[in-house]
Order: sequence, then structure tokens, then C-alpha cells
Amino acid sequence: VVGEYGLRNKREVWRVALTVSKLRRAARDLLTLEDKDPKRLFEGNALIRRLIRIGVLTEEKNKLDYVLALKVDDFLERRLQTQVFKTGIAKSVHHARVLIK
Repeated sequence: VVGEYGLRNKREVWRVALTVSKLRRAARDLLTLEDKDPKRLFEGNALIRRLIRIGVLTEEKNKLDYVLALKVDDFLERRLQTQVFKTGIAKSVHHARVLIK
């Protein structure tokens, strides 16, 4: 994963993994509540809206079940460094990192 996304060290992977685990834990806790529970409706929609805004989830996948299916790669795909490489601006992910700095 470090080489594929041009990360500097494992700490960058761990930081994203922690974020994913916190989001998945929040979704798991909300899924244990009743369907019509006000906390589940309000916080669930806020969580999904935030993930759609940063581009990890799509508009069609607006359920808490899709939050549980998130992986570290989904977040690493949204990084500027990866986007610069995928659009062809940089020749490699490492070159993209240099261009961004």
C-alpha cells in the first residue's frame, strides 16, 4: 500500500486506517439503534453526507451499510497525490508528491 500510493511511511497508512475504523465504528453503533431513532437518522445522515462530500461514497450509496464496506484504499484514492498521478499530470505517484510540495 505504501508503494502503490507513494506514501512516505507506514504512519500515513495507520492514520487513514484509524479514520476508517472510527467511521466504521460510528456506523456500527448507529446500525444497532432502531430504524426510526432520531439519533440514528440525524447522525447517520450527517456521517453519510460528510463521506459523500469528501468523495469516498457516491450519491447512490447513501446507506450506513456502505459505510461498513469502506476500506483504506477508498480514502487513499481520494488523496491529492493519487489524483495528480491518475489524471496524468505526474509520471508516477512519487513525482506527484514532488509536484505537490
